[in-house]
Amino acid sequence: MAEVAVSAPAASASWWRANQRRLAPWLFLAPGLLMFLVYVIAPIVQSIWLSFYDWDGLGAKTWIGWGNYTELVDDQNFYISLKNNVIWLVLYMLAVPAGLFIAIFLNQTVFGIRVYKSLFFFPFVISQVVVGLMFSWFYAPNFGLFYKLIEWLTGTGFAPLADPYWVTYAIVAAGLWPQIAYCMILYLTGLNNVSPDQIEAARLDGAKGWRLLWYVILPQLRPATFIAVVVTVIGALRSFDLVSIMTDGGPFGSSRVLSFYMYEQALSEYGYRMGYGAAIAVILFLIMMVFISGFIWKMVQDERGI
Repeated sequence: MAEVAVSAPAASASWWRANQRRLAPWLFLAPGLLMFLVYVIAPIVQSIWLSFYDWDGLGAKTWIGWGNYTELVDDQNFYISLKNNVIWLVLYMLAVPAGLFIAIFLNQTVFGIRVYKSLFFFPFVISQVVVGLMFSWFYAPNFGLFYKLIEWLTGTGFAPLADPYWVTYAIVAAGLWPQIAYCMILYLTGLNNVSPDQIEAARLDGAKGWRLLWYVILPQLRPATFIAVVVTVIGALRSFDLVSIMTDGGPFGSSRVLSFYMYEQALSEYGYRMGYGAAIAVILFLIMMVFISGFIWKMVQDERGI
């Protein structure tokens, strides 16, 4: 009996010793995986489940199956929001090359370069709410700087936030200001890791200007470009705060995006349609998953060296 009692702990210790390298990573990941399951996966599942119900947030839920999605097909406001999201996505990608060229300009050792870097970095540290308020005043009719500038050039002022056609472009311009700064920071970090030996060798071979940038510098900036594209795409699809601050979806609902329309239907005083808002959220989630899946696939391919 004594031998059995002694051998049991020894067997347990030997089993742990044999599997320690395999189990240790999962033990370190366990807290994060638990938080991810509770605060990310569970809400996603609940949103999908809620999208099949008609619910005002307080009373009893009524199962309507695909009713919310069927209504979306005939909802003109949904298509306006989707179109605006596409505009955001296309124009927001300008932040990537703009951030790259500003980073290249700032990546030099001249007098006062730290001051210039601080000025370009400044938009990134400002809250999106503050950015929205600043550009609302900038575009404001009668006294806004943009309005006055157009009035001085053409004789007639123009308030883009009051124009259903131009309002989305005006908000995207406001969003690009801090987004370009963020991409610039990513590229400045990447430029610090560019091999000077490769640049010197390329210059000895006669490469300069665009050829040096395209064939030598940009390939070494692929990790920074990947991250810049990822955060820019996600930022474009999540464009809620600027729309809410600058126009509240107006004029006449022409500046809505999917995230704002979801909030408007589910939580605003005009909505309280939790199921319908959840259906919009599911559509937005599926659109984001297309891009996220592509990014993850690209990341896996790079890790494998394919």
